[in-house]
Amino acid sequence: MPAVLEPPHSDPATDPFALIAGADPARELDVLFVNAPLRDYSLRPRTNDFTLPVLGMGYIATYAAHRGFNVGVLDAEAHGLGIDHTARLINQAKPRWAGFNLLAPTYEISACLAAALGPAIKIMLGGHQAKAMPTEILTDPRMARCAALVIGEAETRVAELLDDHRNRVRLPGVMWLDPIMHSPVTGGTPGQTHHLAPDVDALPLLDRRFLSQDPHTENGRAEANMVGARGCPYNCSFCGAAVSANPDITIRTRNPQGILTEMHALRDNDGVTAFRFVDDLFLGHRRVIDQMMTAFAGARVGQWAAWDATGRINVLHRASDATLDMLARNGLREVALGIESGSERMLTAIDKRISPEMARSVVRRLTEHGINVKGYFILGFPTETREEIDATVRLVHELWEVTDRLPGRFRASAFEYRPYPGTPDWHRLLATGRYTAAQLLNYTAVDLTAGGVDSSMLQRDEFNFSVNLPLADAPIDYVRAQLVRLAHGQHDRKAAA
Repeated sequence: MPAVLEPPHSDPATDPFALIAGADPARELDVLFVNAPLRDYSLRPRTNDFTLPVLGMGYIATYAAHRGFNVGVLDAEAHGLGIDHTARLINQAKPRWAGFNLLAPTYEISACLAAALGPAIKIMLGGHQAKAMPTEILTDPRMARCAALVIGEAETRVAELLDDHRNRVRLPGVMWLDPIMHSPVTGGTPGQTHHLAPDVDALPLLDRRFLSQDPHTENGRAEANMVGARGCPYNCSFCGAAVSANPDITIRTRNPQGILTEMHALRDNDGVTAFRFVDDLFLGHRRVIDQMMTAFAGARVGQWAAWDATGRINVLHRASDATLDMLARNGLREVALGIESGSERMLTAIDKRISPEMARSVVRRLTEHGINVKGYFILGFPTETREEIDATVRLVHELWEVTDRLPGRFRASAFEYRPYPGTPDWHRLLATGRYTAAQLLNYTAVDLTAGGVDSSMLQRDEFNFSVNLPLADAPIDYVRAQLVRLAHGQHDRKAAA
């Protein structure tokens, strides 16, 4: 288990600020940003003690604090909190504002939390769900005290709202419910569009005080998560980051020197020597790769750091051996690849722009250069057959076997398909007339741990959730049986390593 590098806290039983990161308890709390739990952990305790940090929320908190506001972040998912416990902490902290990052799997829990807050607390909403379904959210009675729904990147607009919520009238992409007409209103006046795409190089460096589990230690190294770019130019049909679902996002990459400054600060202040770049473009665009590797080579990053990043198979497929050598020399430890399926038909249907053979080639070449690969797979796509699921399972086994003989290793992480609002798949499924939005949003937790007995499933328990609809041609039970089979295989390989 990763160990989290964090200062000791006071007693959570008596101090509402014990689990709130970054806030000054001696001052009035201007805003408490809340990352809702994926499920109510009072009903079934969390089995994994680490989750990726909420970097987006951390950036918003950092900018607001930079503007002089007292800000806190309550990561209820990281702490494994139940709904009642989370609501109690928010009410005890008495912030002027409570901000929620709305995601499809956590929307219902976020709405329950919002409804449980004291009347003096104003509510601020953002995130993928807020962007995809603003009208439905603003008219949800549980969100009745929402004073601002912020669509898109929110750093500068949140600070303006904290200064005076009436600023919402001039801020683009900020919505609220008109108290008289009971219909959504959107702010925005001329000269304010700069708020929609903040200069990523002008923002202050992410203040890790707001992250409850970052940096953390894993395998004896201090590690931190980072963002090198914003936006994605691709349109994978199932993905919330699809370009068609985010017309407001301008794709921007950070200046390499700014990234190096952050890495050096984390090394010097926290002893961090391992990094994970979680954005879509770090190894997803040739120009970005070339710029970053030139900068990394100049700073001799490979001599003191290891790093992981998300990559694109179609981009890396065109990369030369010299480029892969350069990545390895500069410290690249592992690439996360969205392989998704072993079926050519499914890859075409989801607009992945790759083939199974391309995935085989990229995984083989990376591991030949000593670079590990983590492959992500999805089972149960709409219309997917048993045979196509079987093709994905076979591809995973092929990649395991091929890389067994190579310097790098391949590991697989598979998930059950679920639709997300605003994505191309979402619109496609609604257009069939077979499903309602309510059905497609009915996310429920699925226990694949056999009541906690199956240890191979414990580390990913919180990620198992489903809308329980027969979207694939293959039965849901078959999809889940193959998920368990792949998880067992990966668990056994790790244990034998």
